[in-house]
Amino acid sequence: MSASPDLALLAGDVLDVAPRLLGASLTHAGVTVRLTEVEAYAGSDDPGSHACRGPTPRTRVMFGPPGHLYAYFSYGMHVCANVVTGREGTASAVLLRAGEVVDGVDLARERRATTRERDLARGPANLCRALGMGLDLDGTDLSRGPVRLVLAAAPEPGRVSTGPRVGLRGAPDRPWRFWLTGEPTVSAYRPAAKRR
Repeated sequence: MSASPDLALLAGDVLDVAPRLLGASLTHAGVTVRLTEVEAYAGSDDPGSHACRGPTPRTRVMFGPPGHLYAYFSYGMHVCANVVTGREGTASAVLLRAGEVVDGVDLARERRATTRERDLARGPANLCRALGMGLDLDGTDLSRGPVRLVLAAAPEPGRVSTGPRVGLRGAPDRPWRFWLTGEPTVSAYRPAAKRR
């Protein structure tokens, strides 16, 4: 494994970068997670993306250089994290949906209050909780820390599954969720609820 993310790779198209992040390691505050599930978001071309209407104070990091962390609050209570991809000035990011805790299991258990290892970082909010990540990490350079991303070898093509993103009303059917086939840490799929 390399010592830091390959920024040239992260500068690629989000649909190429997203599956390439599977198997990568993310480390923060004594815990390391091996990524098993991600979702791609393509900025202005994607009604499911926070950045579809252009830059805002919340989304400015998505328009910055690749290889930085975009962290945001979901439903006013959960922190979720993304890896910024693509060219600077054009927003795209990969949501980190789930992973396997491979180091710091006891610490992740304390943060998550669960004993089931498969559930420690299963779901984007749980992944951030297990890693002790908060909104203060928004904009972090993932090659310098305190959150570190280390890429693994690209997964074999037959090892990657794809399907619709979870819980979206905008472009819900795009098959832009990627996961390692057969991994027990992958979150359960729930389509978006229709508005009444």
